Amino acid sequence: MDLSILIPARNEMFLQRTIQDILSNIEGDTNIIAVLDGYWPEVGIPDHPKLTLVHHSESIGQRAATNEAARISTAKYLMKVDAHCAFDRGFDVKLMSDMQDDWTVAPTMRNLHAFNWKCSDCGWTNYQGPTPVNETGIITCPTCKNHNVFRDVVWIAKTNPQSNSYCFDSEPHFQYFGDYNKRPEGKGDLTESMSIQGSCFMLTRDKYFDLNICDESFGSWGSQGIEVAVKTWLSGGKVMINHKTWYAHMFRTQGGDFGFPYPLSGKQVDNAKKMAKSLFFENNKFDKPMSWLVEKFWPVPGWTEEALKTLKESEKKSELKVGVVYYTDNELDYNIALLVRRQISKVFSGEIISSTLKPIDFGINIVNELERSYPTMFKQILAGLEASTADIIYFCEHDVIYPEEYFTFIPPDPSKIYYNHNVWQLRISDGFAVSFEAKRLSQLCAYRTTLIEHYKRRIALVEKVGFSRRMGFEPGSHGRPERVDDLQSEFWESKNPTLDLKHGKNATEARWNPSQFRSQRSCKGWKETMEIPYWGSTKNLLKLFEEEKT
Repeated sequence: MDLSILIPARNEMFLQRTIQDILSNIEGDTNIIAVLDGYWPEVGIPDHPKLTLVHHSESIGQRAATNEAARISTAKYLMKVDAHCAFDRGFDVKLMSDMQDDWTVAPTMRNLHAFNWKCSDCGWTNYQGPTPVNETGIITCPTCKNHNVFRDVVWIAKTNPQSNSYCFDSEPHFQYFGDYNKRPEGKGDLTESMSIQGSCFMLTRDKYFDLNICDESFGSWGSQGIEVAVKTWLSGGKVMINHKTWYAHMFRTQGGDFGFPYPLSGKQVDNAKKMAKSLFFENNKFDKPMSWLVEKFWPVPGWTEEALKTLKESEKKSELKVGVVYYTDNELDYNIALLVRRQISKVFSGEIISSTLKPIDFGINIVNELERSYPTMFKQILAGLEASTADIIYFCEHDVIYPEEYFTFIPPDPSKIYYNHNVWQLRISDGFAVSFEAKRLSQLCAYRTTLIEHYKRRIALVEKVGFSRRMGFEPGSHGRPERVDDLQSEFWESKNPTLDLKHGKNATEARWNPSQFRSQRSCKGWKETMEIPYWGSTKNLLKLFEEEKT
């Protein structure tokens, strides 16, 4: 078998006609696999050796149905088509004759004029659309009010308009790209297209599965043309339109009983769009960046110079490798330390370097055979930084619980140090919590090279003149003469706060009242609570901590 045509079908009035059209026009070793997704057609589909039917009593969704048909197929090529289409004579052979293994290809798309509504009494006729009914729901001619109205199937592939080029905007939304056809590269029998219309496309069976071309996490429907095209382009293939042949697609845009056959909500469409943006714009793991594709077809409808610039900046950030340097003196209560490490592993999937005084099973463990002290802590941090391969480092301490959002910040300036100030200091003896603006080492994020340079200077200074609290612990946090260097720092704020657990054995003394500060500038934005945003009741948090210990 050379080609399998995959048809996901739900509540499709023209499935039988589509299948008959395909069987009448194929000329190659081609078969059809149709999935009846939660329904039986009103008109029976005849038995045919080139037709396989799969029935589900409950709908599994369009993408899932397409994937099931693809798994059944043993053909070299797969073509997904909608269940309301007409085709050119020999379309299958024409497409396969020009096909290359790294292409996704589609024929020229025409509009299918499938039927007209007609009244046999007065001659009223109306172009395809919702069933004409009166206020009581009975099919009625809007002119003579009689009920002799029927659907007159004409099945005409209209030659105007014809579509050969498609794109998507920066949201991304599907767009027709008629202007591309006027360019030199848009002319000829085989032309490239930035995107496709999801009603018909063909590719090899191997590529279909290698690229997960119908990813069910997108949902049943939405953004399919964008998904298929972008996965093809960014993995090194091409999306091609073959002008030598055509298919005609019936569009159902008038609502009522002439709308989309699957249940479809704005939320579902929006979720599919968000999935496409996340997968291709923000977390692209493909061989090529999305900006490459946009620039290849530039100018593109719906894209501004500013939108392209924003995309490139986002891509540059996404290419950066992020990592954690976790440091501990191994003196903390084991249960608290374990809670913190479990939370980091749960919300962070990047490289973790643990720099410790005793061996632990956490990330890549660097053991420093030194005595516990502040200078030792500096050496632990430097050892962790030098062992890391990340571009950007998040500091993590053994008694701080970090939310996922802590690990999403990307420093805009490689030469600066950044401190998260969305922190609540939680007293685990009674659940009392305070928050104030301060630069804390446990909340530091910066480029690794900047930090390595700083900690080498810090350690050299300590070895030369000895340790003094006047030099400070937080890089770039003050301008005293004893400072290590002239680094600058800024605040940033995570969406959800971190929890700095105060257990009585912390390296730095905790303050629980503004009066304990020598300068009120040191406790700017002071807040107290027993209910921490995102985390909830501190009393309940303490109970959860106890449960985790057991």
